[in-house]
Parts: sequence; structure tokens; C-alpha cells
Amino acid sequence: MSAYRTTPPWLTGVLTVALMSACITFWFVLMLPFIGLRCIPVHKLQRWASDRCVAIATLWVGSNHRIYDAMHGQQGQVRIEGQFKPGSSYLVVCNHSAWSDIVLLFDALYGHAPFGRFFLKKGLIWVPIVGVVCWAMDFPFMKRHSRQAIAKNPALASQDLETTRKACEKYKASPVTVINFLEGTRFTPAKHARSKSPYTHLLAPKYGGLSATLDAMGEQFAGLVNVTIAYQPAGRNITWSWLCGQQPDMAIHIEVTDIPRDMLKGDFRNDPEFKTRFKTWVNTLWANKDRRLADMKSKTSTTA
Repeated sequence: MSAYRTTPPWLTGVLTVALMSACITFWFVLMLPFIGLRCIPVHKLQRWASDRCVAIATLWVGSNHRIYDAMHGQQGQVRIEGQFKPGSSYLVVCNHSAWSDIVLLFDALYGHAPFGRFFLKKGLIWVPIVGVVCWAMDFPFMKRHSRQAIAKNPALASQDLETTRKACEKYKASPVTVINFLEGTRFTPAKHARSKSPYTHLLAPKYGGLSATLDAMGEQFAGLVNVTIAYQPAGRNITWSWLCGQQPDMAIHIEVTDIPRDMLKGDFRNDPEFKTRFKTWVNTLWANKDRRLADMKSKTSTTA
């Protein structure tokens, strides 16, 4: 019997956090020698050490899966449309409404797609354990600039795009899943109102990073993995409600599709015609996701 059925929700949450913390610490200790080798400025050695770190991180995801199963039982339904090809790279786009989205993505894609990398704010490199581990596995760290700063120095606009291209160059050596939260930040009602998003359940997507990723390694991707995560109403912090095992009716929809070939290459910044076509494609993708999310939310609200 799963722990969530026999313990109070708050205790389930505390135990889940404790087990996840112990789990990541255990695998981090095993990863330390390879992190050390990753610091040596020899390219082949760095690539080998990074690959070993990814292999250990994959075991970490599997361990977390067992923790969730033991603590939460069947929490949430995962539906997959389309086929994953073994040993292939994929590009993931996903909505973003809670910190738990990250571990849920790793869990949902476990056994289907290669270990995922996503774009992180540069300040996260200083987070204990997580920062150095992500650095060792070549997660791209982005320094986001305000519109005011870019207005004063337009050259700043290209820095993150260049970081994206450099990271993608490293990913060409082996299969990888590149995860992109197109909204750029977690959805909240306040952010939604402030940004005047044209979507009901999503913030407006950002285009530049996705375009740069496709331009750098689009031919390597076997497809686009469109992930939609819908939590049931929690009445409190979503991540905490999930940790407490109180999201039994949440839903994750995964759709594997082809990437339009005319989106794989193009100069988003300097080619107005390509920019228009690319934004139209992403906006259509996002409008469909908004409708799907509305439908998923209506079902989780009904069963809550």
C-alpha cells in the first residue's frame, strides 16, 4: 500500500522531500569524481565525464520514480500520442505553472526519450548540488536581460541566442532531449494579467531561443514532443500539493509530432519573412495547447 493512503498529506510531503533529498545526495556523491574530471580542460575527457554524469542522472530519475510510486501511488494520468524512436533526439515544448513541472517532465519522459536538458537562469548555477550538476551535464545557463537594458545595449539581445547555439553544438555528439518552457517563466494569474497574454491558460510564448535551437540542431531532432501539464485545483501551492500526494487527477498529455522542415533553418532576427512564419507556427501550437489545457483543466476540476 502506498504511503499517501496511510499518512496525513503533510507528512507524505515531508517524507517525499526527505527521500528526494537523500536520493539526489546519494547520486551526487557518485557523480563527484566525474564532475572533477569535467573540470580538466581536455575536450574528449570533458565529453566523457559529462556523459558519465548524464548516465548517473538517468539513474537518479529512475530512483525518483520509485519514490513517487511508493509515496503517492497512482498520482496523475500520462497519455502519449505518437511514437518515440529509441536512441533519437527530441525537442520538448511544455507549459510551465509550478516547480514540480521539471521533475514531472523527467519522470514522464523516463524510458521514452534521452535525459533532458533545459535552459536555466544563470543565477541557478550557485544552487547547492543542482547548479554544479547541471553545469557538468552542459545545461545552458542564460543571463536574461531586461527590455530597458537591451534598449540601451542591443548587443545583449544576441547573448542568450549565442549561448543556445553553443550548447546545442555540444549536444550533436549524442542523443539528447532539449526542453523548452516557451513562456520563459511560471504561469501565475498576476503575470497573465500583467503581460496581457492572448491565451486563457498560458503566457505568450517566446520565440528566439526555440528558433536558435532549431537552427543549431533541428536536423538532429526526430520530432517535437509537445507536453501539456494540467494540475487539479489545489487551493495552495501546486508543488506542495503534488508532494503531499494530493494531485491524483492531474493529467499530462504528450504528443510526438514532426517538426515542419521549413522551421528547421532560418534567421529569426534578420529575416522578416521567416520570423513571421515562425511566429505563426508557434502561435498556432500555443493556441492549440491553450484549448487542450482548458479541456484538461475542466476534467481535473470535475474530479477534484
